[in-house]
Amino acid sequence: MTTYDDRASLTDLTTTAERVRRSVEGVIEGKPEVVRLSLTVLLAEGHLLIEDVPGVGKTMLAKALARSIDCSVRRIQFTPDLLPSDITGVSIFDQQRRDFEFKPGAIFAQIVIGDEINRASPKTQSALLESMEERQVTIDGQTYELPSPFMVVATQNPVEMEGTYPLPEAQRDRFMARVSIGYPGPEAELQMLDVHGGVSPLDDLQPVAHAHDIVKLIDAVRTVHVAEAVRRYAVDLVGATRNHPDLRLGASPRATLHLLRAAKASAALSGREFALPDDVQALAVAVLAHRLLPTAQAQLNRRTAESVVLEILQHTPVPAAAQPGGGFFAQQPPGARRL
Repeated sequence: MTTYDDRASLTDLTTTAERVRRSVEGVIEGKPEVVRLSLTVLLAEGHLLIEDVPGVGKTMLAKALARSIDCSVRRIQFTPDLLPSDITGVSIFDQQRRDFEFKPGAIFAQIVIGDEINRASPKTQSALLESMEERQVTIDGQTYELPSPFMVVATQNPVEMEGTYPLPEAQRDRFMARVSIGYPGPEAELQMLDVHGGVSPLDDLQPVAHAHDIVKLIDAVRTVHVAEAVRRYAVDLVGATRNHPDLRLGASPRATLHLLRAAKASAALSGREFALPDDVQALAVAVLAHRLLPTAQAQLNRRTAESVVLEILQHTPVPAAAQPGGGFFAQQPPGARRL
C-alpha cells in the first residue's frame, strides 16, 4: 500500500529530476526526449547505450548527466588494446606485505562512462557483464561490491563504421535502453554555436543532486504501483517478439523486467504513483529494439528492429480496462493519486 512518506518521496523525485533535467538540457539543446529517457534509466537502476554517428553529442550527454550529480565518475576510453583488467581491476603482489593487493579498475564508480564501447574487442566488452547485472566484480575468487547508485552510460558508433566490433547479444541485453541523439534542428544548432562557440558548457556545470538523493529516488520509484493488466500487457509485447517471423532472436525475460522498471520510473517522473499502458508503449522501442536480431530476409527487405516493435505495438491489444470509461484506475492502490 502507498503510504504518505512514499507520496512525499515521489514529490521530491519530480523536483530533483527537474533540476537534473534542466542541468543536462543546458548542455544538450533541443533533445528533451533523450534527456528524459536518460533520467528514466537512471531512476530505474538501468544502464544506457547511446548509439549514433560521431559528433552529435553522445559523450557530451553522458558527461552532462554525470556532472549534474555529486557522485564518483570514471571514464573509460574503449580501444582495441584495452584489457579486461583495465576495467575490473587486478591483484598485484605487494613485496613489502608479501601478499596480493587488489587495485580497483575504472568500473568502481557510481557513474561509469564507456566511450565508444564497440571499439574494444568482445573479450574486453565481456568484462562489464557481471558488474552491469550483479553490481559486483569477482577477481581471483574474491567478490567486490560496486557503489550505489551504479550506472553505465556507454556510447557507440554504428557497427558499419570503420574499426568497430558488434556488441555481443549478452552485452546488449544488459543495457536497459538504447537511444540515438540524432542531428539537432536548425534553431538548436544555432543555439549550440552561441553556447559552445567560446567555451564548453560542461566547464560551468555544477552538481544539482547528491548520490544519496538518487538512491532515495530509486527507492521511491520501486513503490510505484503496476496493475495486473499493465504487467500482462508488457509480457504480451515482449512475447510477441519471440514469435515474430522477421526476428531470429526475440527479447529476453530480462527485457520484460527492464520494460516494467522503466515504465515505473517514467510514471514517477510524470508525478504518478501508478504506471499506465502509455508508459510501456512510450518506452517499448528504446527498451526492446536493441535486443532483437532481424532475420536475413528481413535485413534484405531493410526491415529494422524498431519497425518490428512499432508493428507489435499496433497489433497487441491494449488492456481493455485502460480504455476511456473503463475500470483501469479502479485497479490502483487505495489512496493513489496524481501528484
